[in-house]
Amino acid sequence: MTEPEGEKKPARVVVADDQTIVREGIVMLLGLLPGVEVIGAAGDGEEAVRLVGELAPDVVLMDLRMPRCDGVEATRRIREQYPATQVVVLTTYADDESLFPALRAGARGYLTKDAGGEEIVRAVESVLSGEAGLSPSVQRRLLERLSQAEPPPVALAPVAPDGLTVRETEVLVLIAEGLSNQEIARRLHVSTATVKTHINNLFAKTGLKDRAQAVRYAYGKGLVRPPTG
Repeated sequence: MTEPEGEKKPARVVVADDQTIVREGIVMLLGLLPGVEVIGAAGDGEEAVRLVGELAPDVVLMDLRMPRCDGVEATRRIREQYPATQVVVLTTYADDESLFPALRAGARGYLTKDAGGEEIVRAVESVLSGEAGLSPSVQRRLLERLSQAEPPPVALAPVAPDGLTVRETEVLVLIAEGLSNQEIARRLHVSTATVKTHINNLFAKTGLKDRAQAVRYAYGKGLVRPPTG
């Protein structure tokens, strides 16, 4: 029996958390929502890496503080060994010591455990579409940290860097401001497909791999200013 045309397949997800009650709760919650299918659950990082090798999920929802192999190391191994699988961190901790190592290890999303089921599903869908699945609070913290670490010059760069066109530079600035592809399309009065083309082009020219790197790049080049107040 063929799948109806246009029907979207659910994202295949593995949940990794060392606390049984939390892990089972997340699995149960996601089972009630459309768009995701939980295909496995792991009690630590070692088991998470093994399940990814066996099941080839689209996404792993990864806790950070786990025995044997923590979430950061498990994320690093998964992204190195199974790059087709994305990782979304789902943790109690939103401090810098947890956030930035996880992102450097290759996590494309980061949520805290007070996130609702729909927010988790949105993050899963975002990372599978090539965007970052960051909660608003985490995105603000990332922007604050980047603006502190790499303060831009007083004057904005008058010339687009790395051969970017004016439009590609506009898209980059809007990414750095936290807009989604749909919001950028509305702002610039173009289609979402056109926005994606501009993003692919500017990533290719600059060597960027994801939106988090794009934010850092935009600040470092002086294309945007840090938030004030």
